[in-house]
Amino acid sequence: MSDKELRTKSDKQSIDQFINEVRKLPRQRSGQGRLIFALDATASREATWDEACHLQSELFLATRDLGGLAIQLCYYRGFGEFKATKFVTDTGQLLSLMNGVSCLGGRTQISRVLAHAVNETREKPVKAVVFIGDCCEEPADELCHTAGELGMLRTPVFMFHEGGEAHARAVFEQVSKLSGGAYAPFDRNSPQVLKDLMAAVAVYASGGARALQDFSSRSSPEVRRLTRQIR
Repeated sequence: MSDKELRTKSDKQSIDQFINEVRKLPRQRSGQGRLIFALDATASREATWDEACHLQSELFLATRDLGGLAIQLCYYRGFGEFKATKFVTDTGQLLSLMNGVSCLGGRTQISRVLAHAVNETREKPVKAVVFIGDCCEEPADELCHTAGELGMLRTPVFMFHEGGEAHARAVFEQVSKLSGGAYAPFDRNSPQVLKDLMAAVAVYASGGARALQDFSSRSSPEVRRLTRQIR
């Protein structure tokens, strides 16, 4: 599917209709939120991987008063390598896992991230998926289909896009919409934006939409734009 096809009016209407149907489904039960933190660990993202290691503590700090989070690190790199760690509940554990990973050249494997999120959610609800990446080398139809499954399961995907690659943006926007999540671009030279976005999703995963709206009201413009997408 081309970028042009992704942006057609008919596609937008069908996507909006699908999202409205998904939002009518029953919500998951409350409790400690489970969040999947998925990262592209291919060679092009080496500099931002280091930044993410420094910022990951925001995922825990932002939710301490909301019941906390259990976070699973997922990443892909190299020749078909895909890893998913156990769920952890403190920043030291997550940092240790991330420090054990180095970036390695390879193609994107976003489809495996989304399929893994479906499997995890079917076992026990996952409140949100955070994905950080800069490009997409996979068929859009396949990704959109799995994103739709996540939407039906009420597991939104928040696609944080490094850089401005046009095809990736088009696909990432569709994945976020179909899953009930949100898309947000960021610049590797502006770490505060990524920090705020990560904290916002952590708040959403722990406290739901109402907690996110409260957080958004006193946060950055980027967080307010993200919040508007999932209302």
